[in-house]
Amino acid sequence: MTVDSSMSSEYCSLDQELEDCFFTAKTTFFRNAQSKRLSKNVCKPVEETQRPPTLQEIKQKIDSYNTREKNCLGMKLSEDGTYTGFIKVHLKLRRPVTVPAGIRPPSIYDAIKEVNLAAATDKRTSFYLPLDAIKQLHISSTTTVSEVIQGLLKKFMVVDNPQKFALFKRIHKDGQVLFQKLSIADCPLYLRLLAGPDTEVLSFVLKENETGEVEWDAFSIPELQNFLTILEKEEQDKIQQVHKKYDKFRQKLEEALRESQGKPG
Repeated sequence: MTVDSSMSSEYCSLDQELEDCFFTAKTTFFRNAQSKRLSKNVCKPVEETQRPPTLQEIKQKIDSYNTREKNCLGMKLSEDGTYTGFIKVHLKLRRPVTVPAGIRPPSIYDAIKEVNLAAATDKRTSFYLPLDAIKQLHISSTTTVSEVIQGLLKKFMVVDNPQKFALFKRIHKDGQVLFQKLSIADCPLYLRLLAGPDTEVLSFVLKENETGEVEWDAFSIPELQNFLTILEKEEQDKIQQVHKKYDKFRQKLEEALRESQGKPG
């Protein structure tokens, strides 16, 4: 799998996605309780057929896909029945990621030689990835969701545990934007082939893994300490937001009071 700039069966709507907006020690990993009590129409089970396609069916689908692909990003079928192609992944990470401190970005040479720059230092720092950045991946039909996640993290030199992230497919259905969390064993390129090249029909999104349970044993002591640092920063940010909000209210009330006092009785 190469990286370039550019299955659970439950669908969740964009409305539910927007509910998870508070970052505390619990909600960093849990969806907040209110979003779990949303209408049953928001999340609904979907049954999908799992019958593997024949080689002839794959060839027909690839030919059809390539005739509709307008950006020279077609799929190529190999003699052994596997195929390669491109997918685009939207990064929608709300919380900072952990990266090595003081390390230069990887070069083309590093990528070819698979040089692990993250192993060059034990120092760590955190930062926010650009919201809704897009990365284009060249993968094969056998590349799994787990490998896609690991490839993306390696591209950005993110040293966080891959289990903290999940790949979702995003579709439009009945006027709603729906997200479905993919199993780590799913093959994204096969899903891309079935949906066709139109990203409005299907797109992939990398987000935090909202598992419902925190596996604290999976995190190292430095990671846990980093969580505390992040929480303290988020707490200070929230305090400043509240102060600014009520300072603005106070100013408006004082202005209204002065205007009222200045009017003749």
